[in-house]
Amino acid sequence: MRVWIDADACPRMARDQVVRFALKRGFGVVLVAGQAVARPAFACVRLVVVPSGPDAADDYLVEHAAPGDLVICSDVPLADRLVKKGVAALDPRGREFDERNMGERLAVRNLFTDLREQGAVSGGQGAYGERDRQAFANALDRLLTRLRR
Repeated sequence: MRVWIDADACPRMARDQVVRFALKRGFGVVLVAGQAVARPAFACVRLVVVPSGPDAADDYLVEHAAPGDLVICSDVPLADRLVKKGVAALDPRGREFDERNMGERLAVRNLFTDLREQGAVSGGQGAYGERDRQAFANALDRLLTRLRR
């Protein structure tokens, strides 16, 4: 089993949490990014820098992640592609993407994209904090336990 991380969009606290779990539980971590990012100096962590371009990292993740793996990402369309392939997906705030909630998650994402384009709303999610890190750690623990069975 591997845990893949969309490293361009994943907060460092969440990446560090995945590495701590990897060291304790003995699985590999692959950071996928469109540009060089800091890679923890552990043998279980690998960095893949993909050529720049729209959705290059997303396409790499969909192509290489396999059922039984986990992908950490906050990109809803990417998560939809992964879930359809049978790959588990979790966002850095601890919300799991699955077949039951993908329709709703895509609809909400599309609604907010439209509202932003019309100028009705601005900004995005708030800053990543300790509460988010804890929710992510709890969800990651549950999901890894389930995937290991």
